[in-house]
Amino acid sequence: MKRALLLAALVLGLTGLTAPAFAHNTFVGSSPGNGATVGSSPKQVSVTFGEPVQQGENRISVLGPDGHSQWQAQRLATVDGDSVRVPLRELGPAGRYTIAYRVISADGHPVSGTATFTLSAPGHGTPAAPEQAGQSDTGGGVPVWVWAVGVVVLLAVAIGLALRLTRPVRK
Repeated sequence: MKRALLLAALVLGLTGLTAPAFAHNTFVGSSPGNGATVGSSPKQVSVTFGEPVQQGENRISVLGPDGHSQWQAQRLATVDGDSVRVPLRELGPAGRYTIAYRVISADGHPVSGTATFTLSAPGHGTPAAPEQAGQSDTGGGVPVWVWAVGVVVLLAVAIGLALRLTRPVRK
């Protein structure tokens, strides 16, 4: 009876740890603000989320009014908790700029979307050349799924040991 209860408790513990996440990270805001009008080129853009973001392959692209030219100084973004930012080149033509982002939430799910802002007065900058727009810094960190697999393996070992140690001794 003890073995059955121990096994049931361990199975319930395993299924509780592997249950899917019901809440996903969401866009909270950006700087410049979504829909805002700015008079001069910002030095950087940032996007803020409701939950932390993983370090690693997080990308922010800033597209010019033509929808194609890229104005970010690098594609991989810097993460600071729930905020992700990328430096900007000096902006050029006046018009609507689009901040396109794709980040990996702390729960391992990708989050992507866009925000816009308008530059009211033209700047003197030029867009990044295609090879410059793809330059990036290197991200680090271990993906969440690696930790989840490790926990499952450790629990499987614990179940095996518990079953072996609770086996009655035969004489």
